[in-house]
Amino acid sequence: MKQDQARNATYTVDCDDYVHVVEFNPFESGEAGSLLAYGDNNYVVIGTCRFQEEDTAVEGIQYKVLRTFHHGVRVDAIAWSPETIIDALPPQIRFCTAASDRKLRLFTSDLQDKNEYKDIEGHSSYINDVVFSPNTGQSIASVSDDHTCRVWDLEGNEKASFVLRSPGMSVCWHPEEEFKLMVAQKNGTIRFYDVLTQQAILSLESEQVPLTSADWCLKNTFKVGAVAGNDFLIWDMTRSSYPQDRRPVHVDKARVFRWCKANENLFATTGCPGKMNSQLLVHHFGHSQPILIGSVSVGSGLSWHRSLPLCVMGGFRKLYFWVTEM
Repeated sequence: MKQDQARNATYTVDCDDYVHVVEFNPFESGEAGSLLAYGDNNYVVIGTCRFQEEDTAVEGIQYKVLRTFHHGVRVDAIAWSPETIIDALPPQIRFCTAASDRKLRLFTSDLQDKNEYKDIEGHSSYINDVVFSPNTGQSIASVSDDHTCRVWDLEGNEKASFVLRSPGMSVCWHPEEEFKLMVAQKNGTIRFYDVLTQQAILSLESEQVPLTSADWCLKNTFKVGAVAGNDFLIWDMTRSSYPQDRRPVHVDKARVFRWCKANENLFATTGCPGKMNSQLLVHHFGHSQPILIGSVSVGSGLSWHRSLPLCVMGGFRKLYFWVTEM
């Protein structure tokens, strides 16, 4: 739990295994700190973090494991439910994972005796991303290499299926646009669907492939960002269906794009692991160069804190946290 200058991370936390994916809870949960989930080859670990940037009584980072869930297979994606609430009696933790066996798993726990999970099956290939409906948490959307985006209820019933022209890489639901689903495809098309009518309503084009990750800006519903090839791309949907900003950022291909949840001018990208390290770049619209460059040996996953300009990446037996400026 120390400041770790050697790898540029502001803080690190030790883990028991290689971390494949890590996600801060984006929703208010009644917890003084932030809930954090990470997945490794067999387990999902739920913990709580508090940082000195938000609490002067904390020195650096305060991290505590709340519960470890046996998963039995590698974890590839994690989504938090807005129904997770810590300060209720009993508390409730709910999250969904996507795994290398093509199944979704819905976990519900009171952090004591009740620990349930449900398999959700239907995808015929690798699942790349999963998300809960952000306001009610009653639906789950997932995208897969099987060229579909599917919407499920909490019982695991398929409520909708959208046929894609290419593998689905990212899926996003925006709290201000509850009936729209954003689906990013590997062929460079980002499409918005009306969940009620199940019709496509808008498309964006990257003109670059392969698109590996996209995100919908929490602070500005007109902004979408993505990485494709070596570049990041930014759209302002009020202006055009083609990107307004494009820049080469990673030599070994870009891997993940994530908007900062606290500031619409900040975003982060990661590169694919090179021969030694994975690169994290934090970008700000006011600067032509990245404002932060981080490096992790075989890093994976990327997530922003709900209210701080702080992001986390996983790696070999570690979590790496970087604090940047607003």
